[in-house]
Amino acid sequence: MKICTVIGARPQFVKAAALSSKIIELKNKYDIEEVIIHTGQHYDALMSEIFFNQLNIPREKYNINVGSASHAVQTAKMLEKIEKIIISEKPDIVLTYGDTNSTLAGVLTASKLHIKTAHIEAGMRSFNRQMPEEINRVVTDHLSDLNFCSTQSAVENLKHEGRGKTAYLTGDVMYDCALKFTNTAEKNSNPLKEFALEKSSYILMTCHRAENTDTPQNLKEIIQGVNRIAEIIPVLYPIHPRTAKMMKEFNLTFSEKIKIVPPVSYFDMLILEKNAAIVLTDSGGVQKEAFFFSIPCVTMRNETEWTETVDEGMNILTGASTTKIFDAVNKFLSTPIIKTQLHPYGDGHASEKIIDIIMA
Repeated sequence: MKICTVIGARPQFVKAAALSSKIIELKNKYDIEEVIIHTGQHYDALMSEIFFNQLNIPREKYNINVGSASHAVQTAKMLEKIEKIIISEKPDIVLTYGDTNSTLAGVLTASKLHIKTAHIEAGMRSFNRQMPEEINRVVTDHLSDLNFCSTQSAVENLKHEGRGKTAYLTGDVMYDCALKFTNTAEKNSNPLKEFALEKSSYILMTCHRAENTDTPQNLKEIIQGVNRIAEIIPVLYPIHPRTAKMMKEFNLTFSEKIKIVPPVSYFDMLILEKNAAIVLTDSGGVQKEAFFFSIPCVTMRNETEWTETVDEGMNILTGASTTKIFDAVNKFLSTPIIKTQLHPYGDGHASEKIIDIIMA
């Protein structure tokens, strides 16, 4: 069995770490080979190279280096180059992750070449078609032969869309990674010391989605909200390159009280999430990781795919509103959190279940 895995963005490297390591581990059980195609959608060393090194992901056989571009141009470049690779490699199945343009390009190319496809993190829905990620999710799920779902709600979404026969409830590979790598991270990394932070006494922030960064009013509201928060508790922000670029373009600045640092490694991120008082984000993956560590999360979006985090009282949606962001942080700071006893994201063995299903 030859698997071609298409990845290209930071969250996909984390997810691939769980599955790729399990493929290596199960080689004695199965006759299985993985060929990794890196699209280069994330190409900065802090957004790409460091993840391969820390997580021991097998090196990609191909890196097509598409870099930044509009959605159409970036996807078109990927389609052209992935097609040549797949024709050459002749895989039995093409594996994609999540909701990026790399995901879309991988499944489109394979489908038109009549090669089986599998989608990890399938069935997630924000029900907001203004988000490019939502378009990518829907198209990928409807083209994939195997849809591996992190949660029961994802399975139900696919059933409602007539794709129930393709859906498999496996749990979340990011939960696999959090369980696998947190102890290693704590032995090899100390970002609290590096950034002069005290446990449970700071806010960890991330912000990168185009709906927030590329709209001047939204970005202004977020910055104003975070500036107010920094008056009552320290805020650490490993800044995303897109956000830095748009802040400069819109002539916006953070308060000097906010610690702005370059993107951090996966190990550092795990430790920073685990020890934060609150996580403030617009990232889907970071919402989940905060939940894994029972850390309250404030999500600067109007909807989330990860509805379980909201249902369990661990996540508040605010959109890009200065007042709502500040009020949500204050609520979590003043109200004790009842840690969830549920594990909607599986048992930490999603990767093995996925490989067993593929091989079956």
